[in-house]
Amino acid sequence: MQVIHHSARIGENVTLGNFVTIGAGVVIGSNCSIGNNVVIYPDTQIGAQVRIDDFSSIGKQPMRAVTSANPDAKNLPPAEIGDNCSIGTSVVIYRGCSLGPQCLVADLATIRENVNVGKKTIVGRGVAVENFCTIGSFCKLETNSYITAYSTLGNHVFVAPGVVTTNDNYAGRSQERFKHFKGVTVEDGGRIGANATILPGRTIQVQGLVAAGAVATKDVPSKKVVAGSPAKVLRDVPEDQLLSDEELKALV
Repeated sequence: MQVIHHSARIGENVTLGNFVTIGAGVVIGSNCSIGNNVVIYPDTQIGAQVRIDDFSSIGKQPMRAVTSANPDAKNLPPAEIGDNCSIGTSVVIYRGCSLGPQCLVADLATIRENVNVGKKTIVGRGVAVENFCTIGSFCKLETNSYITAYSTLGNHVFVAPGVVTTNDNYAGRSQERFKHFKGVTVEDGGRIGANATILPGRTIQVQGLVAAGAVATKDVPSKKVVAGSPAKVLRDVPEDQLLSDEELKALV
């Protein structure tokens, strides 16, 4: 059994599992596979050859707590899923999120509203991407990493398992915090090791590397490795670990 709004448009050779719900104005391209108990909310745009596994929700309208610091989100654009994307089990993608082609979003991941993700990016199992984030192409966000709101990640960025990024120096206890919310910036080719913590407003410059377990309290210089708590420059990134300028720019 499926519940499909009469205004939805579904392409050729689309397979639908049991108990699928497809809302008004949804567009699904050809050769897609939609699993069991999937909910696709109104106006969502899904490209061709997209796979969405069981129990996922695509285009969900965000809720807003009375005490939330974020603005209301009543007029968000539809969620957009590019061609050849793969979306795992129990994934939640909010309205106002856009995924480029050939992305993979693994089981249990969540991507909030006002997020743009470039092509061929991997969002790993259990990853949380908060709202107002931009993530480039060819990135890898690994298991259970956390990308805080108002963050920007460039292209070819690597985020290891368990990484925590932050955006609030006031820890939610002062009205002053509303003036200073700022996530992290990871420039092209930047990398963050397992269980590292990046403090609000910090920038990891081009091909900078934060070592596992480090706490980055200052900006990370380009092509440098920082380690420790607080993190300090340890050494240069080895030449054989650097992407060439051509590789950084190659987004084909």
